[in-house]
Amino acid sequence: MGGRRRTRHRETTGPAGGPAEGEYPISTGTARLERDPYSDTGWILHVNGVPSSHVDTADPARLDFEYMRWMAALIRARWASDERLRVLHLGGGACSMARWVHAEYDARQVVVELDGKLADYVREWFDLPRAPLLRIRQGEALDVLSSLTDGTRELIIRDVFAGDATPAALTTREAAEQALRVLAPGGVYLVNCGDGPDLAHFRREAGVLGSVFRHVVAVADPAMFRGRRRGNVVIACSQEPVVADAAQGPLRRELLGGGVPATYWDAQTVREFAG
Repeated sequence: MGGRRRTRHRETTGPAGGPAEGEYPISTGTARLERDPYSDTGWILHVNGVPSSHVDTADPARLDFEYMRWMAALIRARWASDERLRVLHLGGGACSMARWVHAEYDARQVVVELDGKLADYVREWFDLPRAPLLRIRQGEALDVLSSLTDGTRELIIRDVFAGDATPAALTTREAAEQALRVLAPGGVYLVNCGDGPDLAHFRREAGVLGSVFRHVVAVADPAMFRGRRRGNVVIACSQEPVVADAAQGPLRRELLGGGVPATYWDAQTVREFAG
């Protein structure tokens, strides 16, 4: 479930070929690709009528969905740009976060995408890194996660939606335990949680994740945390502090300075909220 921030960008000339506007049949329904009216090189992917991804073909470091920018801020607060990462993405879409990670880090990445036809289109439309830098694996997210070797990923990003909701199997304690098993020591499980004003999904997920991970923090815009809108909450989990004390100040300032200012909840605040 994506969020949008509308800002005008300098017009640039995109590469020849590649993406084309239109509707495309995929294994799970229909994908629609449309141009971003604010950028000559921006594209918006809708999956079964729901905005799924935004890609700038000229700038992989540009993230237009605000929750992805919050994820990027948490990753930067956790790892220096010269660190090597092994990253697993549960949910592919247009591989926006995978393109960002590739642009910012020396990383080996696997993207798990249920819809094989969509994955083929994304490879065709956008200039994705080739294997072994980025591999796309078709399958159910939890099935693939459960098949992976212990301690083999520094970062797992869960961004899986069926319509506007995360499949229930991925919000269970079993799924959290599998993520913990696959993470290397000090690794981070980063979750995109879509919710309504009552924050019921976030409260439940925070409780489940908090029963498995020692440290759980969250980021959302202030109105979301106050129960005034529907949107996204980004949850980050680890057995070690997700963000070092010294990095919390710069992270909070970065989140407040974005196009959609966001609030950071530390582990104690999340634990109190989850009860």
